[in-house]
Amino acid sequence: MGKVIRILSPPLQKLFLPSSVIGGFLALLLGPAVLGALMTFIEGNGTFLSNGIFPEEILGVWQVIPVLFINIIFATLFLGKKLPNMKDIWFIAGPQVAHGQTIAWGQFVFGMIITILILTPFFAISPMAGALIEIGFEGGHGTAAGMGVTFDEVGFPGGTDLALGLATIGLVFGVIFGIVLINYGVKRGKTEIIHSKRELSLENQAGIVEFDNRESAGMLTTRTESIEPLSLHFAYIGLAIGIGFVILQILIFIEDITWGPATGIYFFELIPLFPFAMIGGMILQIFLDRFDIYKTLDRELIIRIQGLSLDVLIVSAIATLSLSVIGENFVPFLVLALVGIIWNVVAFIYIAPKMMSSYWFERGTGNFGQSMGMTATGILLMKLVDPDNKSPALEGFGYKQLLFEPVVGGGIFTAASVPLIFQFGPFPMLIFSCIIFIFWLCIGFFYFGKKS
Repeated sequence: MGKVIRILSPPLQKLFLPSSVIGGFLALLLGPAVLGALMTFIEGNGTFLSNGIFPEEILGVWQVIPVLFINIIFATLFLGKKLPNMKDIWFIAGPQVAHGQTIAWGQFVFGMIITILILTPFFAISPMAGALIEIGFEGGHGTAAGMGVTFDEVGFPGGTDLALGLATIGLVFGVIFGIVLINYGVKRGKTEIIHSKRELSLENQAGIVEFDNRESAGMLTTRTESIEPLSLHFAYIGLAIGIGFVILQILIFIEDITWGPATGIYFFELIPLFPFAMIGGMILQIFLDRFDIYKTLDRELIIRIQGLSLDVLIVSAIATLSLSVIGENFVPFLVLALVGIIWNVVAFIYIAPKMMSSYWFERGTGNFGQSMGMTATGILLMKLVDPDNKSPALEGFGYKQLLFEPVVGGGIFTAASVPLIFQFGPFPMLIFSCIIFIFWLCIGFFYFGKKS
């Protein structure tokens, strides 16, 4: 239904809004949060449609889906990719790595500052809200939903809905502001590839590939009478998640027999599984690169599974969003959203050209789109500003993920940020974030900014 609405709505096409987001809002409107609340207000509890059009069983499944599917998404990040050596990554993607890391750690810094100075003293919101900008904007819907169990365990259950709300705001405004910034860049001569607004128009804003231009969604790497290739790829993903699960359980066990009982600090049991699923995927890929002589893993098929998982996750996450939690914390939510958006725009307009001496606009749009909630948004904006991949932006963006995703944007530190604040308080977290933020800022300004 989201796709049908997008096809029938030219304004939504011009916004390049994903169909999963439209579908999620449609489900939200028809669920207990909007239609159900309206019918309850009119007719009272227990009446027809007081829970929306969806039975409790469906809503129960939707509430669980994001926590599960985020593991699939992160397990597939590096499966099927040839992992290059670090020297190549640093040479090609170094400026984008420094800029992306600066944006991510800046979201922690400014989120913590605004929470410590305003949100906690005046609105009594949990100090853990300081991590919400990075979780919602840089991490996106998947990370926000995947953190649900962690938020519950640390006594901040509303954090999930606030993070999902920020992810939705970031996704929508990431596309809107991204297109505005691209038009601004073309008009002011900031771009190096396209030089007129006509080149920004896409032939098929409805998102339908012409029949003659359609390509295969993936290669069949095994004969179906032996094993269905899709089954094999799901098995690989399950194995990657399993490796991550074992790693996490080992760390929890070590914590339980060492510093945990002595200090009362239990850290790893609060971290969700998905960043370790990503590590499991990297370990499995290294193993397959060395021992899979038949090359049975196809990256295109993995990407299709990843895309399916992300679509389902976004629909279910938005559909089960608690508007009452956002309403009760509307001012803190609005403040966090504004701070996040302003910082991302400033980091793109003023910091990107000082860190990237060539193709800064093309490279920066990818980081801006990702910093607003989705890697796909970053890729979309790069495609708009560099449709034929003439700049190193897309290649560098892909390499960047190897040094970016394991740490922030849903990586280990993103997942650990809330437990860290819970265990040690907001001030140590702010100090640590400031140190890392300044480090990447200096690397970008004084190292990559001076290189041609």
